[in-house]
Parts: sequence; structure tokens; C-alpha cells
Amino acid sequence: MANSQMDNSNNEEQDPSQKPSFPSQRDYWLWLAIFFTLLLYFSNNLQNDRRTDTISYSEFITRVEESQVLHVEIQGKELRGRSSSTNQDFDFLTVLPDFIGQDLLDTLSTHNVSITVKPSSSPVWMQLVIGFLPWLFLIALFMYSGRLMQKRLGGGSGLLGFTKSRAQRFDTKQSGPGYDEVAGLESAKQELQEIIDYLKTPEKFLAIGAKIPKGMLMMGPPGTGKTLLARATAVEAGVPFFSISGSEFIEMYVGVGASRVRDMFEQARKEAPALIFIDEIDSVGRVRGTGMGGGNDEREQTLNQILAEMDGFQPEEAIVVLAATNRPDVLDPALLRPGRFDRKIILELPQKQARIEILKVHTRNTPLSEDVELDNIAAVTIGFSGADIENLVNEAALHAARLNKQRLDSDDFNYARDRVVMGAERKDLISKGERERIASHESGHAIIAFYAEHSDPLQRVSIIPRGRALGMTEQLPSEDRHNVVEDYLHDRLSILLGGRCAEKILFNTVSSGATDDLQQATQLARHMVMNWGMSSTLGPVGFRSGESHPFLGMELTEPREFSEATAKLIDEEVRQLLQQTEANVIKLLTQHRKDLETLTKALLDHESLDQQQITELLTNNNPVVIAQNNVN
Repeated sequence: MANSQMDNSNNEEQDPSQKPSFPSQRDYWLWLAIFFTLLLYFSNNLQNDRRTDTISYSEFITRVEESQVLHVEIQGKELRGRSSSTNQDFDFLTVLPDFIGQDLLDTLSTHNVSITVKPSSSPVWMQLVIGFLPWLFLIALFMYSGRLMQKRLGGGSGLLGFTKSRAQRFDTKQSGPGYDEVAGLESAKQELQEIIDYLKTPEKFLAIGAKIPKGMLMMGPPGTGKTLLARATAVEAGVPFFSISGSEFIEMYVGVGASRVRDMFEQARKEAPALIFIDEIDSVGRVRGTGMGGGNDEREQTLNQILAEMDGFQPEEAIVVLAATNRPDVLDPALLRPGRFDRKIILELPQKQARIEILKVHTRNTPLSEDVELDNIAAVTIGFSGADIENLVNEAALHAARLNKQRLDSDDFNYARDRVVMGAERKDLISKGERERIASHESGHAIIAFYAEHSDPLQRVSIIPRGRALGMTEQLPSEDRHNVVEDYLHDRLSILLGGRCAEKILFNTVSSGATDDLQQATQLARHMVMNWGMSSTLGPVGFRSGESHPFLGMELTEPREFSEATAKLIDEEVRQLLQQTEANVIKLLTQHRKDLETLTKALLDHESLDQQQITELLTNNNPVVIAQNNVN
């Protein structure tokens, strides 16, 4: 994408092999003319300013009559005088009236004042030119700078192209990523294949009366490749690609965004067939009429113009609008109806096979050691997006470069995964008491995870501070999970409360280290009660909470779907669920207190334990094996 040729918004053809020179020869001549004009202007002013005082004509006559003037110089209407016998600069300057004649000369002669008469320095027209020329050049400089800035910003007519589209036009026939370079997303690529066929041969569809979708909305989490897929679609179709972010429409003044929308669609119509891509469309496409300040604002005017432009497409206009968002729930219903964004393409986080393909793409130019298995890396990156995987490979390469390695090995990828998921190690100075409490806390999580029947397999326990965490208990799902059952959720609650309960058993007190655990557990329990019907008292009822709604204005006007009595009952159910889970966890940890103490001591000795070491320790109670196999 970075190697593609970008055209100006005024659609002028440029040779991609020629780079515009700046400044050009015309610019040098312009600046040279301005320099000499200003030099002439200021030199003239400096000559005129060679004085210490400007006095009135009457005061000048008074000085002559008091014999304070020794010499005068008359040049046109200006008279300069000197009161000392030196040949230095004149002391004063006065302007002669039009009626002055022989009487002035007689007065000067009477008081022995020497007189020098010089011709006028320049004609009147020259003085006018010298006076006005610098201002003319300043105006010309402002206009030239404005046109230059307008060109740089992709504008056309108007002040600095302020109302013109900021969309970047890419000539996809030059270069760019195709579908071969977009790993995964097979279902999305199949959905877009029809659009590619239409943009290549629109007459085939028009001949049988088929109407291609005007717009397609790509929805998915950040980093799943929405922008990359849109660009690759334009490359596959071989049509001009106009790319813009939704926030680039919005300005301070109402109407500017709508004008930019009109200009962008006008440019696309001139080059049809074409593809328009609006990234982060939720910045302008949010539900209208929900804000606190009314509905007549710039964002809503821009959205109205987008709707009007998409309605104005003629059947023969081969223009398709692609939009991307990770917040489809906030979009205006008018934007999603048939005739505008007819189709919705869902981009999910990549599955294992897709992650393998993405890893192959990002490691094409990266030398790998023989011990690196992409299948293993894909297995431990569940929940990673395409952008996360790219960052993982980059972090591994940076780590290998710091160690002066020629190839990336499995240790580099393990380090990179830990850094991406948990953050960098922090060399904090933790006291002995704090270290023991952290070890007991993480041991509590690990013991519950080890004995839980429906939880994810335990992978590693560590008391090495990383990021904002002082310790870490890592579990890794054995497969991609799209749905969770009630047993799994109850085990998850138990694991979250395991650290706090372990502190209570070993130290008879609790600490603030369980803050995040309690927040996660409370949120999970509330979801189980309110959203998933996992409450024996409330039954299979779902209650919507206002926390997830993005608009304050709509929240204030929208009534709650349940009464105060129901809200009180929900709170009671959540509290009972957490209290019952805590009691079960304390009972389980008490039964395995010996394992808890053994694991705590092993963590204090070795700081980090992997799955094999934890299994041997808890099943065989063999700390010697731990010491021999410890990776640290």
C-alpha cells in the first residue's frame, strides 16, 4: 500500500517516476523579486529616516529667527536643517508649504543660513510605485502560498480548498496488495468477489437488470484487516480507489463536511467505475438526534449528505462504497437500510488455520530457525488479530536483533508473546513480605485452575512483575471458543477469587492485590444473572443495562426495563453467587493447603513455573524435578 501511486484530488495525471521539484525555478524568481522590492523600499525609508526630529514649519521659522539654524538642504517639498557646524546628519526635517517662495530665501539669508538646493529624488509616479509595490507583492505572496497549500491539501477552487474532499486517490493499477497478500478472511473475500466482477464488467450485470449493492459495510474488531481488504478489493478490480477516514469530513463549521462528501462523490463519478472506502464511518454515521445539543450539527449534516449521495447513484454508475467500523451498534438505521449499505460483511478474529496463514505472510522476509513451528505459535495466539500477529513477529525480530542473532528462534517468539500479552518485565524492588503474598496469591489462582474440571488448561504461573501486574497465572484455551457454558463460567469465577482466598487462608487477611480480580468476577456474575439467565431466582429473563449504550442523551430519555425491586433482586443474586463461589473456593484450597504451600515455596524459589513443572509438583510433589527443569 505504501508503494502505490497517489494522485492529486484534481485528477491531474502524473508520471510516478518523476518527483516534483520544490522549490521550482519560478519560486526562486518570485522570492528574488520580493527581496529586491523590499530592499528598495527599506533603503528609501532609511534615507528618509536619517534625522532625529520632524518639526512643524512654524517651529522651523522660529529656530531661524533665533539663529539656531546654520545650514539647510531643500529637496522638493522637504527641508532638512542642521544647527551645528559639523557635517553629520541633519538635526530636523520639515515639509514646506506650497505658498513658500522668495520670502523664505530672504529670511534664511538675513540670518546667515547657508542653503543647498537638490533636485527631487524621484518623480511622483516612482514614489507611488515604491510605496505600493511591496504591498502588491505581499498580496501576491499570500495568494501564491494559499494556492500552494490548497494543492498540498488536495483542494480545488475556494479558499485553500477548505470545502474540497480530503480523500486520497490511489491508482490501483500501479501497485498494491491483492487478495493473495491478504491471509485469512476467506468468507469476506468470497463475499466481495461479486463486487469485483461488477466493477470489472458492469455491462454484464446491467444487461439482465441486476442491481449491484451500492454499499457494503465491513464490521469487526480492530486489527482484523478491514482497511487492507478494502484496498485489496480495489486492486483486484483494477479501479481507482478513494480512501478517507470519517473524521476527515468533520470541521468546525457546519456544512463543510457535506461539501466534502459532494466533492468526493463527484470525483468518483468522473472516474467510474470506482471504489470509495470510508474508514471509521461511525465517526459521522452515528444515530441522529441522540446528543444533548440538538440535531442540527456538522456531523448530522455530513451523514445526511452521505445518505443523499448514495440515493443519487444511477444504475449505470459503477460506484461501490465500502465502509468499515468496529462499532456497528451505534450506526444510524437509515445508513443500514437496503439501497445504501445493503450488505454486511463480518470480519472475525482469525481461527488457527488463518493465523498460520497470517504468520506465513509476516515471516516471508524473516529468517527462522528450525525449531520454530508456525503451528505451535498459532496455537498459543488464540484471540490475536492480524495486527497483533504482525506486532508479535516484529517484537520477536527486535528481540533477536538485540541479541545479535541471525535467525529467529522459539525463544524470541516466546519472549514476544509475553511482551505483547502481559507487557515488559519490570525490575521492581519488592519486599520479602510482598513477594510472599504475591506468590500465595498466584498459587491460589493456579491451584483452582489445576483442579477445575471445566476451565482452560493451566500453562504457567509467574511472580515476575510485567506491565501493571505483579504476578501472572496464564491459562490457554485448547481450541477457539465461540460459546461458553455455565460450568465453565462458574469455574472462571472460582479461579478469579482463588488468589484472594489463598491470601485469606495463609495470612488470615486480604490485600488490595485482588482489585482487578474482584472487578472481573463481579462483572462476570452480573452478566450471568442479567444477560444469560443463569439465576434460579430470576429465571430465563434478560435485563439490558445502560452501561453499554454510547449516547448519554438517549440514556437520559430511555426508561429502564426493570423496576427498583428487580434491581435490588439482581444485586442480591450477584452477591449470593460471589459469596457462594468464595465459600467453595476456600473449601477447596483448605483441602489442598499442602499443595498451596508447596507451590508458593516453589514460586519463591524459581519465580516462574510452566505447565509440566506445575503438574510434576502437584502430582508427584517432586521439587527436585522443578529445579532441574526450571527455564529461568
